[in-house]
Amino acid sequence: MATFKTISDGNIQTTRNVLNQLVDFVAEDVSGSDTNNTRKKFQVFVTGGFGSSPGVTSSLFQTVFDQNYALQTSNELFDLTMGIFDGSETAITASGGTTITDSRGKKLYPSSTLMMREKTGIYSQFAQLLLGNSAAQFTAPFSMATDSGTGAFHNEINEALFMPFKRLFTRDGIKRETFAMRFYQSASRSAADDYPYTTTNLWSGISSGSVIFTDVGSGASIETSPNGGGVGNIVNSSNTTETVGLMFYDYGVAVFDMKKILNGNQTMSGSIHAADSPTGTTMMTGSFIPDFVVSASIDQVLDHIASRRFGSGSETFCTFQNNTLINSTLYFCRATADEFNFSSNPTYTDTTGRLVVIDSGQESLQKGFCFITTVGLFNANEELLAMAKLSRPVMKNDEKDLTFRVRLDF
Repeated sequence: MATFKTISDGNIQTTRNVLNQLVDFVAEDVSGSDTNNTRKKFQVFVTGGFGSSPGVTSSLFQTVFDQNYALQTSNELFDLTMGIFDGSETAITASGGTTITDSRGKKLYPSSTLMMREKTGIYSQFAQLLLGNSAAQFTAPFSMATDSGTGAFHNEINEALFMPFKRLFTRDGIKRETFAMRFYQSASRSAADDYPYTTTNLWSGISSGSVIFTDVGSGASIETSPNGGGVGNIVNSSNTTETVGLMFYDYGVAVFDMKKILNGNQTMSGSIHAADSPTGTTMMTGSFIPDFVVSASIDQVLDHIASRRFGSGSETFCTFQNNTLINSTLYFCRATADEFNFSSNPTYTDTTGRLVVIDSGQESLQKGFCFITTVGLFNANEELLAMAKLSRPVMKNDEKDLTFRVRLDF
């Protein structure tokens, strides 16, 4: 029959440890949608047509996978989406400078814009999640108040690129001062696109001028968001005084100011989606901000950023370390000299009750012993809850006082 021993509270300890894992993402996973099907679109937005126009369909976000997303072995890496602050100059200009609403209170925008309600709505959703207020505005640096600066020299993030990393890789959060991402700030036409001008499409042109964005320095001045947990500033590694975005470590969400990470004033030309065109597309020439982000669909903005701004090939474009919290309970199971020297295995004794480990006739000279192979943890009703197997049997007799440490991680 089994022998039970109560484990006192003094022999139970709880601890918490952190395991860090290095994570890196390959550039071709985010840029190789057409050939590898590693970037998945979810086309849930559909416009009505104008005359013979086919209308416009678009996603609200795209998901990047580590291989063809049709394969069962593929893993989701992160999402990509963009948003515009509703009170920004970009949004106000897009509305024609005057806010017009319909009978249901929805804002109306000119036909030259596309998906403006969706773009401002996405910004509001992330603000609600990370800042606790859907009407709040992201600022970089995080602790700085909004200001009235112009160009790239302002704290407000008006045109945001959101990158929520998947829980599979962030685990219990991203470790501070481990995030780094290579990004191309400029785009230029390839030689094949220069002539004729009508075929010029800088939205799918080549990239130039890469920089490294990192959260270096975020460990020295730890900041938290009431709703979003730990947050740090993402800076340009070549000029750490230039803050380009925010990293919300607990949620694993990076928020970038597109006006700072992109050459927003660069003049670009190309074909964009248009709901009021008979062909469903139209040619435009203008700056990335505000012209392209206002007039193009979310899919088209993300297609350009994903395919041209993260590079290509098998090199790493983004890396960080995650935090995995390991909560442990340690049970110190003590077997004193006079305890657990007898096995409950029925083969330990013969039919006459003699210990088989003692030679016949040597009962007065030899001592009984057993080998401990398993430690079981039971509840008050003697129901088995957990079992620990030893790597090798441990001999126990009345001359040994043993302590077995059982560790349960969760």
